[in-house]
Amino acid sequence: MNELRVPPGPGVPDGIAIPGSDLSEQFSRASGPGGQGVNTTDSRVQLSLDVGTASALTDRQRDRVLAHLSSRLVGTVLTVDAAEHRSQRRNRTAARERMASLLREALAPPPPSRRATKRTRGSQRRRLAAKRRRAVIKQNRATPRDD
Repeated sequence: MNELRVPPGPGVPDGIAIPGSDLSEQFSRASGPGGQGVNTTDSRVQLSLDVGTASALTDRQRDRVLAHLSSRLVGTVLTVDAAEHRSQRRNRTAARERMASLLREALAPPPPSRRATKRTRGSQRRRLAAKRRRAVIKQNRATPRDD
C-alpha cells in the first residue's frame, strides 16, 4: 500500500507522509446503483489509521489530532469510508483524500483568541433607538386605561 500524503498547511508547513504500513484498508460491497456489478464487486473502502501509534506524527501532533478528532475516533483509530464511486480504485482515492483533509484540519493550530473591544458609539445609539421603537410598538398594543 502506498503512503498517504497530507499536503502542507497551517501547522504542517512541509506536509506529512504517513507510511502505508500505518494504514489499513478494508473492502466491502457498497449499496446503491451499480447494475449487475453491485452484488459482485467490493467497491466500498474503509481506510483506518491508528493515530496513537502512527510513526509519522510527533507527540505534539498526535495530541492535537486526538483532541481535535476525539468525536470521530474509536479508541485512537480514525476510520474513513468511501462508497460514492462505482470503482474500488476511485473509492480508495476518495478515502485517502478525505483522510488527508481530516488530518490537515486537525493539525492546524487553533485560531488566535479574539481581543475584546468596545462597542462603537454609533452601534450603541442604533441599539438604544431600536429598543425605543420596539417599546413604542408594545405600548400602542396595550388596552387603554379608563381614567
